[in-house]
Amino acid sequence: MGSDDGCDNNSFDGSSSDDEDDFMMLQFVLSMQQSPAIQRTPCTTSVLTGHERMVEFLNGHYERMHNRFRMTTNCFMRLANMFEETGRLTHGRKVSVQEQVMIFLYVVAQNATCRTSREEWQHSTSTISRYFTLVCTHLYEVSGQFIREPNWNTVHSRIHDDMRFFPFFEGCVGAIDGTHVAANVPKHLATPYLGWEGSVHDARVLRAATNDPIYNFPHPPPGKYFLVDAGYANRYCFLSPYQKTNYHLSDRRRQGGDKKKELFNYRHVSLRNAIESTFGIWKNRFPILKMITNFPLEKQCMIPIACAVVHNFIKMHAEEDELFREAMNDDYDVPATDDPEEVRETSTRVDDVGGSSTQAENLDDFEMGQFRDGLKDAIWRDSNR
Repeated sequence: MGSDDGCDNNSFDGSSSDDEDDFMMLQFVLSMQQSPAIQRTPCTTSVLTGHERMVEFLNGHYERMHNRFRMTTNCFMRLANMFEETGRLTHGRKVSVQEQVMIFLYVVAQNATCRTSREEWQHSTSTISRYFTLVCTHLYEVSGQFIREPNWNTVHSRIHDDMRFFPFFEGCVGAIDGTHVAANVPKHLATPYLGWEGSVHDARVLRAATNDPIYNFPHPPPGKYFLVDAGYANRYCFLSPYQKTNYHLSDRRRQGGDKKKELFNYRHVSLRNAIESTFGIWKNRFPILKMITNFPLEKQCMIPIACAVVHNFIKMHAEEDELFREAMNDDYDVPATDDPEEVRETSTRVDDVGGSSTQAENLDDFEMGQFRDGLKDAIWRDSNR
């Protein structure tokens, strides 16, 4: 029989309630009375309860709060109040709404195990697992409020306020790239995922997302487009750089090459690199995304979405956030171009993925090529005025 402290459990799949924990404790105490030779050593013996630990962080130095939960105290209270005011979370008999949210943030921000979380918050592992799941589920359910399609009618300030990008990229509504979040799939469930390992090309994922209505991909209206890297084909609503063309600043300074295409590629990647910066902030804020383990598969799929919701919530409500401030102050590094041969082979695979294109799609792709050529010439003329 396990104890209330859950000393032998390190996974996040517990589902017992506080009442069940108390009942288990009663059974254990009765067995102790019947077997006086057995002595139980409690696991959670800290002088601070979980609630007192939470109060210590909320009233302590702001760096402690940010280092442990990756957000400011004010932003944390906004997030907890949102759940409490909407009724999605309610105070438990032993764990308040604020502590429930703090438990979730502790796990994702520290990539903490259930045992580590038990020691931090002085609750049983089943209690930790239950409230982590509850908060994660509610964050997933409100994802539509915080992960939304772009505003098609607005030019982003990063474009509008920068002479390098405006008016040339005024039709850009965002950037698309892929990032890998490692999952742990049980062997008996692995068959549907064969062929979709971490090495699968981003373009195949994008083609699947745009072609399958179940994903509800936000297709932009005419005249609008997303920026993509050289691994994707330049086609309708996806503007990619020229392949087999340098776009790193040090490469552009060398002699030779098509200077018009190189300048276009450099401007393109300078703007598109915002998505790489976003992924970097997201993963640095939540180290759990580097390797999600000790969770059922369904929960593994929910955790990245839940972290994205918190990321966007912080972006909306915490202008003083340290990670966002550092990203704004740093110049975006422009990565070196891919190997031309590798890019050429990748592009061939991109066009082959998802079946043959229709005549209308081919026409749209041709027009996107003409559009890119027009942008290239306009940027070159402007740079030589």
